[in-house]
Amino acid sequence: MTSYMIGEETSVKDEPGFNALLASAYRAKIRPKCLCKTPPVEMYVAKLDEKFFIKRMPNSGSEHHFGCDSFDPPPELSGLGQVQGTAIKENTQDGTTELRFDFSLTKVSGRKPPEKQEAQGASVKAVVSKLTLISTLHYLWEEAHLNRWAPAMSGKRGWFVIHKYLLQAAQSKRVKGGMSLASVLFIPENFVLENKEEIARRRMGQMVHATNNVAKGPRKLMLFIGEVKQIENAWFGHQLVLKHLPDFHFLMNEDMHKRITKRFEDELGMRRAAEDTHLMCVGTFSLSASATATLEEVALMVVNQNWIPIESLAEKQLIDSLVASGRKFTKCLRYNIARDKPVACALATDTSPTATAMYIARNTDKTYRENLEELIRVSEFDSWVWPAAEACMPQLPAQALVHQSQGNP
Repeated sequence: MTSYMIGEETSVKDEPGFNALLASAYRAKIRPKCLCKTPPVEMYVAKLDEKFFIKRMPNSGSEHHFGCDSFDPPPELSGLGQVQGTAIKENTQDGTTELRFDFSLTKVSGRKPPEKQEAQGASVKAVVSKLTLISTLHYLWEEAHLNRWAPAMSGKRGWFVIHKYLLQAAQSKRVKGGMSLASVLFIPENFVLENKEEIARRRMGQMVHATNNVAKGPRKLMLFIGEVKQIENAWFGHQLVLKHLPDFHFLMNEDMHKRITKRFEDELGMRRAAEDTHLMCVGTFSLSASATATLEEVALMVVNQNWIPIESLAEKQLIDSLVASGRKFTKCLRYNIARDKPVACALATDTSPTATAMYIARNTDKTYRENLEELIRVSEFDSWVWPAAEACMPQLPAQALVHQSQGNP
C-alpha cells in the first residue's frame, strides 16, 4: 500500500485518521507527497461534496513508481498523452476535471451539424484534440482503474462493481458549460425483477436532464454506458437492448443500424467468436415526450471476461494468459489514436528492474514497423513484442515478485 507524507506525518489510505489528515492538509494548503519514489512525488488534496481526496498532480501519472496506485503509463504507451491537457484539463484548486467532447449533448431538430471548413484567407488554427465517444469510455474506464489487474481481483468483478466505479469516476468531471458529467450520464444498475418498478422510477429520475426539454431550441441529450445484449428488429427500424435494462430500449433507424454493422464489424465479430467476452456500448440518446429513447451516436468496445478492454483476439489471448499466470498489469488504451498506429497492448508491472511494455505488432508494413521501433526506443521500460508474422505467442516476460492487489477491483 502506498504511503504518503502529509505535513510531518506518514500515513496510508486505510489507516485511521487518514481523512482527518487530508482535511487538515486541505485547510492549510499543504501538498502531500507520495513516497513511492525518492525523491517523493508531490500530490494535492481535493474537496468534493464535503469529502477529501488525495490526487496526483496533472500529467504526473508516469512520475510515480509503476507499482504505485497513482501510476499511469507514460504518454508514448497509450493514447492518453494525446488528449491530456487539451481534451482533459485538471483543476488542482477544486479537484475537478474539465472534459471537451467532439460529440454533442444537444440536438437541433432538422439541422445537420455544420461542416468543418476553413474559409479561404482565414487564419489557421491549431487542431485541438477532443474526446470521441470511444475515448471518453477509455478515459472513464482508466479513471475507474478497470484497465488494471492484479491476481487478488479474480472473481471480484461483476456489473455491480463496473457500475459503481464508473459512476465514481464521473463524479468530479465537468463538461461544456460547467455541467457535471454525472448529471448527464446514465449507467443501468443491476436489474432485479422483484424491484422492477422501483428501478424504473430511479431510472427516470436519472434521466431528468433529457426529460427537461422545451418545445423550442436544442434538445438535451444524455450519455449512456452499458453492456449490449442484442440489436434486434423493432416496429420501425431496430433497437439496442442492454443487459440489466430489459424494459427500456434504444431505438435506431435503418441507416444507423447499417453504419454500426459496418463500422464495428471487428468488435461484433470478436463478440461472436469469443463467448466469454462482453460487448460494451457508449452513446448519446434523446428522449421523446413519451420517454422513448432514440440513439444519436454510438461506439462499441469489447472487454474480456474480467472486463479488460481488448482490440483483437490476439490481445484477448495475451490478456487472458497474463490473468491465468497470476500477473499484475495495466491495459494500455488507445483513445483517439488510429488503429493503424502502434501503441502498447499492456504494461506488465510485476517485472524487474522496470515494468515491461508489451506490444502486438499488427502488421509488417514498413512505416508501422518503424513507428513501433521508435516507441520501443524512447520508452524507459523493457519491451516484449509479439510479431504479427508469428502465430504462436512468445513466452511472457519473467515475473519478479508476486504483488498484492492495489486499487479498485
